[in-house]
Amino acid sequence: MKRIAILSGLIALISLTSCNSKKEEKEVAETFSVTNPVVVDTSFTKEYVSQIRSVKNIEIRALEKGFLQKIYVDEGQYVKAGQILFKILPTMYEAEYQKALAEVKASEIELQNTKDLADKNVVSKNELAVAKAKLDQARAEMAMAKFHLSATDIRAPFAGTIDRLPKKLGSLIDEGELLTSLSDNSEMYAYFNVSEPEYLDYETDIKNRAQNQVGLLLANGTPLKYKGKVEVIESEFDSETGNIAFRSRFPNPDKLLKNGETGKVLMTVPLKNALVIPQKATYEIQDKKYVFLVDKNCIVHSQEIEIKGEMPDLYVLKSGVSASDMILLEGVQKVKEGDKIKCKTMDPKLVIEHLRLKAE
Repeated sequence: MKRIAILSGLIALISLTSCNSKKEEKEVAETFSVTNPVVVDTSFTKEYVSQIRSVKNIEIRALEKGFLQKIYVDEGQYVKAGQILFKILPTMYEAEYQKALAEVKASEIELQNTKDLADKNVVSKNELAVAKAKLDQARAEMAMAKFHLSATDIRAPFAGTIDRLPKKLGSLIDEGELLTSLSDNSEMYAYFNVSEPEYLDYETDIKNRAQNQVGLLLANGTPLKYKGKVEVIESEFDSETGNIAFRSRFPNPDKLLKNGETGKVLMTVPLKNALVIPQKATYEIQDKKYVFLVDKNCIVHSQEIEIKGEMPDLYVLKSGVSASDMILLEGVQKVKEGDKIKCKTMDPKLVIEHLRLKAE
């Protein structure tokens, strides 16, 4: 019985030794490519959350008080400049205008009679001046009455699209009450915030932003087919966020963009002496990115990195590694912390060039 136990132990030990030998042979036999990060002058496309606004967007409000007699438009309707939108019941304002018109006519007659008498020296020149002043006052009151009457017809100040109509036909409208909003969506603004370092890079590296073009990524993840341009940078930084607002303008011939929409402005950011590594050299754990550093003895060590920007198949690094570090290029899923590997060094510039050609 004792012999059987000893024999079983020897068999188990031989089996374990055999497995370890096979594992070691596999590790030694497989060769892993390693390389260095590359320092280059480049650029990458960065996304900025943006608020989209119509170039022209106003509230249409009543200038006079009264009952809403007519609504000539519907929600979402496109209207032309000068087109009538609403009519406030004009009865009272028509009466005031007719009264003012009568006052003007009476003053004109009175002035003419006074002038005839003044020419015959029947009345003094002072009475003639009083008659002229009375006519001027009557004309001013008539102009005011005419304005009040015209204000009962509410027209579009420019071409655009009607928004919601909160008031219904027959509603009593107060002076200044909101009737609707009007948006000219032929062109759109996209406002987005940029950090101070990025603002300084943008302003100083004029050569790399000669065309000044930006793209727009819509809320559903699709890009707008029309390019925009940055045309305004605000004058002050936000003291709380340290950002400054940019404004870009986009054509909108398809009327796809609407006032109040959101999106992401895609802007090319120039970088000098940027540290670049292939994306395939990284792996992710709980939303953090890592690479494997390879020391002089070809032992791998996990290292967390921080990403500054992203290009096709490449990452621009903010921190974590230096240009002199050797990183594992391929096989990041096959090794673990502390493994000793067989290394094959790859020229980093050739690696980056190959990835760029592949992306094109």
